[in-house]
Formats: sequence, C-alpha cells, structure tokens
Amino acid sequence: MNGVSTSLETRADRFGGDGPRERALSRGLGSLGDGELVAVVLGTGLAAEPVNLLAERLLVAAGGLVGLSQLGPAALAELPGLGPVKALRLSAAAELGRRASHRRTDRRRKLTTSTDVAEEMAPRLGGLEHEEMWVLALDGQNGLRSMRRVAQGGLHGCSVAARDILRCGLLDAASGIVLVHNHPSGDPTPSGEDLTMTRNVAEAAEIVGVPLLDHVIIAGRRHASLLDLGVLP
Repeated sequence: MNGVSTSLETRADRFGGDGPRERALSRGLGSLGDGELVAVVLGTGLAAEPVNLLAERLLVAAGGLVGLSQLGPAALAELPGLGPVKALRLSAAAELGRRASHRRTDRRRKLTTSTDVAEEMAPRLGGLEHEEMWVLALDGQNGLRSMRRVAQGGLHGCSVAARDILRCGLLDAASGIVLVHNHPSGDPTPSGEDLTMTRNVAEAAEIVGVPLLDHVIIAGRRHASLLDLGVLP
C-alpha cells in the first residue's frame, strides 16, 4: 500500500499546485466537494474562468448536484460555458453513477406489484425533465432479468413502436415484460395516448408469447399502474 500511496503522491506532484485533481490523487476523491468533482470531470475551464469557478457556477445554475445530474447532454450544452464535449462528459459521469447504484442491488429482484416496479425505477426516472420509456424483462418468477431504455423524448412525451418494445423482451428471453415511463409534469394519470399505446402493445405481446404484465407511469414520488386501473387484464 505504501508503494501505491507514494506513486499517487508523485503523480500529484507532477500536476503542481493543490487543485482538485492533485487532491484527488493524493487524498482520494472522497476528499473533494461537489464543485471540485465537477471540475475534475470537466478537466479545463474557459480563458477567463478557471475550471473551479466554472464548475461552481454550473452547480448554481442547475440547482445543485441532483439538478445537474438530471439534465441530458443537450440541456447541459445550453448552459453558458459548456460545449457538447464537456456536456457529454458530465452526462456520462451521471449515467455511470446511476448504473453503479442500480447494479449494487440484486439483478433478479422480484417485481410482483406496481409498487415494486416504482421503487426500482423512481430513482432513475422520477426527477427527469424529459420523458423516457423503459422495458423491464422478467423471468417466470417475476425476477428482473434486464432493463432497457427504448425511447427518450421531450417534456410532453416520447414515441415508440410496439415492435421495438417486444424486441427487447425477445432478446432477453423474457417470460413477461413491464413498461415504465415517466411524466415530468408530476401527474401520473395516464393520457389517452398512454392508454392506446398500452392496449396496442398488449395485443402484440400476446401474439408473440411475451405478455405485457403492467405499464407503470412514474411522476416524482407518485405512480400509476395500468394493471391496477383495469386497463390490462
């Protein structure tokens, strides 16, 4: 361990100074604040604005770390001082964090109720400002085999074909699938388009032998289930 520590300290010395990268190498990432971590991801600042100040300004503009992590690459790129490359870096770092958090849990967690589905997906979808549609593939005991995003849209919706949804279930050898999407408006009540799409997918799913078990709509901390509402048998 002494050799590793010495190596890191030597690398930090080569950077010079006592910026976030240097402290990350010598003391660990846990020693950095939110702004400093953002600065490490960004790498460089602007000609008239050091990276530390740029990072702090971005956090203020986005309403903090959570707000920053909820913005996609396009929305991040619109913030002053961020181009598409830096925006993509930040978005990728946030996505890695979300994936790591989800993969700490048992991938075969049983999803037997709409509440189980909401608890699984709300951390990923509940705070987004755009709509996303996900397909959860379940095994014969309602264990989670996989989850795939099949569509991403804007504030008012996203469109996806039934074949794209069913392809996920077939690729993952699912015994059944659950659809999940979010309503950025904060109201989980299904729209007319939600009802029509759900019925169309359910009919197609029965034909290919991968039944649609539920369609759960997440809005913040609330959710609605089309199975519980009687839309699905």
